[in-house]
Amino acid sequence: MADQYDLIKQLAQLDTERVNPDTVEIDRLEPVEIVRKINSEDRKIAGVVAAADQQLARAAEMFADTLRAGGRVFYIGAGTSGRLGVLDAAECPPTFGTEPSQIVGVISGGYDTLVLSREGVEDNREAAITDLSGHDLGSTDMVIGIAASKRTPYTLAGLDYAVTIGAKTVFIYCNDLEIDPELEAKIDLHIPLPVGPEAITGSTRMKSGTVQKLALNTISTTAMILLGKTYGNLMIDLKATSEKLVARSQKILIDLFQMPIEQANELLEQSGGSVKLAVVMQKFGCDRTEAEIRLAKANGFISRIPNS
Repeated sequence: MADQYDLIKQLAQLDTERVNPDTVEIDRLEPVEIVRKINSEDRKIAGVVAAADQQLARAAEMFADTLRAGGRVFYIGAGTSGRLGVLDAAECPPTFGTEPSQIVGVISGGYDTLVLSREGVEDNREAAITDLSGHDLGSTDMVIGIAASKRTPYTLAGLDYAVTIGAKTVFIYCNDLEIDPELEAKIDLHIPLPVGPEAITGSTRMKSGTVQKLALNTISTTAMILLGKTYGNLMIDLKATSEKLVARSQKILIDLFQMPIEQANELLEQSGGSVKLAVVMQKFGCDRTEAEIRLAKANGFISRIPNS
């Protein structure tokens, strides 16, 4: 019972567990008024992300440096936070052509909890160590812990283990709760995203989840740009694993070079399906082998390939 009282005291310190004075009568409103109240709270989130721009940029640099050096990036979290990490990791291969093993989402309770919550799994500290060690986490890797409350035992244990291994560490959270000062000092980068009270008290799938999604999108996308995964704002390293992505590959070439679809298809065939190589081949009038050489010399950035 003493432990339960301690937990209640911890929750009382969290902004996301405070009653939001602007929504105390939300259950008495008409549907459109409820929607407006929720939207009013959501509009505050962009400012929270903007205030963390320096930390987000640093996290993206760490992310890019890790992949560039042959390391891997792991997201770790429980509940909504864990699901968002798995989601961001899953979206990188089709969007930016990364390998699935490069960016990995680790969630408490395993992938089964993506679709059905399991009570108590977020409290299992040993599971976090088992999950990360099962991936052979090493000093060349990076671990991004995600938690609304900052107190989640599973996430903290994962970060603690990463610190002992020598991996780079980032901690994203929405409440500035006191944690073990030794661990806090050893985490490489803290990214607090204070969203304040939720529209529904304690429902951190709302503003907390949204701000975490925005943060992860910003970090991973910035990292991919730093790695040369875009040409301008075009996704030229995507993997055409669906009809939509095949069409997007064709559209990029058609828009860039004003060519007919037949020529775009022929170019993609010659490039082995790589939009990036196809762009270089067309832009510089070279074959696939020469395009690969030119890209390698420019560290994968099309915009850095000299014209001569």
